[in-house]
Amino acid sequence: GMELGTALSFMMAITALSLPEAMILKRILHTKLIALFFGIVGFGIIGVGYLFNAIL
Repeated sequence: GMELGTALSFMMAITALSLPEAMILKRILHTKLIALFFGIVGFGIIGVGYLFNAIL
């Protein structure tokens, strides 16, 4: 099956990096800030997945 860290990262990414969220943020933030937000959150989620796999 799938590693637990991979599954955790996938579930976090579905909620954190969604298209509806980007559309809502577009009303408030500039495109560069949205890209920065998605990049930081994406790298954070990947890091959590690797860390979770390393611990278990």
